[in-house]
Amino acid sequence: MAEATAFLPSMLMLILLLFSIVDEARCYGDKEVLSIQVFQLKELKHFTKCHPQKSRKNNGAIIFEMKHWDYCHGQFKNWDEKVENRLAFDESRAKSLQLHIRNAVDSAKIEVENNTQIPLTSGIKLQTLNYIVTVQLGGRKMTVIVDTGSDLTWVQCTPCVFCYDQQDPLFNPSLSRSYQSILCNSSTCQSLQFATGYSGICSTNQPACNYVVNYGDGSYTRGELARDQLNLSSTLVEGFIFGCGRSNEGLFGGASGIMGLGRNQLSLTSQLSPIFGGVFSYCLPSTDADGSGSLMLGSDSSLYKNFTPIIYTNLITNPQLSNFYILNLTGISIGGVALEDPAVFGKNGILIDSGTVISRLVPSVYNAMKTEFLKQFSGYPQRRRSQSSTPASTSQITVKWTYQHCN
Repeated sequence: MAEATAFLPSMLMLILLLFSIVDEARCYGDKEVLSIQVFQLKELKHFTKCHPQKSRKNNGAIIFEMKHWDYCHGQFKNWDEKVENRLAFDESRAKSLQLHIRNAVDSAKIEVENNTQIPLTSGIKLQTLNYIVTVQLGGRKMTVIVDTGSDLTWVQCTPCVFCYDQQDPLFNPSLSRSYQSILCNSSTCQSLQFATGYSGICSTNQPACNYVVNYGDGSYTRGELARDQLNLSSTLVEGFIFGCGRSNEGLFGGASGIMGLGRNQLSLTSQLSPIFGGVFSYCLPSTDADGSGSLMLGSDSSLYKNFTPIIYTNLITNPQLSNFYILNLTGISIGGVALEDPAVFGKNGILIDSGTVISRLVPSVYNAMKTEFLKQFSGYPQRRRSQSSTPASTSQITVKWTYQHCN
């Protein structure tokens, strides 16, 4: 089972999804408080070229450079349109997660420490809202979306029945000497049900195991389950299991595919567990031109020695949602005023997903948060929609999320 023990304060800028899920976590100790501040947004500079993300080794760790999708996107002309587009894409992602969770719950009712750090960058140059990294698969560079809410890693492959446009050349299995199809009668093919919610697809005239992943928003990938050599900054991983997608459609922008960092045995985190201990962490990049973060595989937190303070809290588990990363949220406060919703706080998990941009709350918590926010800003004029290319100035406000250590 994969773990995520090294968390940075910046990870709070990821989506935090609050669901009504019951867990059996036991909590102890005082509550910890994390503060999130909203600052005035700035226009982006225009960049015409975007280079592949780099990776390097450091004390046995592999560090992938990671950038936000706004990098290289260029100067936006209409702020309102930009925000609306983001919300639309994000709504699709949230629906996809909800479907995944619903399927997981329904199916549940039926029955050595090295380190690697990878550059993490913005996916805007690929027209995707997410964070991207570059890896080598079968000797070919692939730029993929980092997704903690998915398990199966996949890339678009030739021959392709239907593929969306991507920046990198399509992965060609015939050019890789280490590529191997996974057969239908293998245990790996049978494990697809737990990783994707769909069983492996087999036919009498086709011995290879075929997969299908439907993301709930109309996005999907279908293809052949395979093995190949994965190169992570000169660390070679033989027999890495991934999906060779030959029919793909959805909100993947120009990325080659998805890097699945979930907790299932087919995820990259679990497959590389013998090397990196099933541990990963990341530091998210800003949207500035020189802003870049990193995705690190391994548990050596000394690599983040310049980032202080580092706050740790345990993840909680839910048997019905075992593939997801969940924290125990105990409260939210705005400007020092705590929201009152004891029926939710401390009893329900909050899901961390790198593939979603906008934080989402259950209606009762959202309405309480909205009411208190509007109350504190009642003395400020409300901004009307306009075609202005510059966002309105925003005052600074502090939102605090409290959590409790659980075992």
